[in-house]
Amino acid sequence: MLGLTLTGVRSLVAVGAHPDDIEIAAGGLLLSLAAASPGLRVHYVLCTGSPDRQAEARAAAARFLPGAEITFALHELPDGRLPAYWNDVKEILHGAVGVLQPDLVICPAPNDAHQDHRLLAEQTPTVFRDQLVLHYEIPKWDGDLSRRNTYIPLPDDVARRKVELLHESFPSQKARDWWDDEVFLGLARLRGMECRSRYAEAFDCSKATLTFVP
Repeated sequence: MLGLTLTGVRSLVAVGAHPDDIEIAAGGLLLSLAAASPGLRVHYVLCTGSPDRQAEARAAAARFLPGAEITFALHELPDGRLPAYWNDVKEILHGAVGVLQPDLVICPAPNDAHQDHRLLAEQTPTVFRDQLVLHYEIPKWDGDLSRRNTYIPLPDDVARRKVELLHESFPSQKARDWWDDEVFLGLARLRGMECRSRYAEAFDCSKATLTFVP
């Protein structure tokens, strides 16, 4: 497998439907970017979430992105009903463009079984047209995991730190029967195996350009 180096990421827009989506899917990416890019600017966009859950999201962002400059756009649209608020979601995303023109955008994958996630996957690339967009995956009851085309290998300590921070940051989710180390590390181990690493996070990238530097 040919590895390509992504350099110069100084700003990120992270788009999620619900608090904890971003960290479950891309917590390792966040930790890695924060370590590699001092002064990283991040704009967090969440479409749903009660005040308590939004407080968890703010605390999680600070833990996963130490040293980063973070701004938030946290909204309270109805969970599970985002397609009925299509125009509101579009306005939320356009609002994010006004805050930050990022080097990288992350959002859910188009084949996600959750209707809220699918809407964000559809709309995000239509708003961020000149940025690299990586679509992340979230393990869930629906069993919608599929083949991915972009991998970010994670050192063992980063993968395990991600899981530790998930537990620390989202105590409201601990009662869920799928919320455990085996789910999080199990998926990371499988994705790592696919890219010849111990652990990894996997994404879809539908469009990118390559520049060859002599």
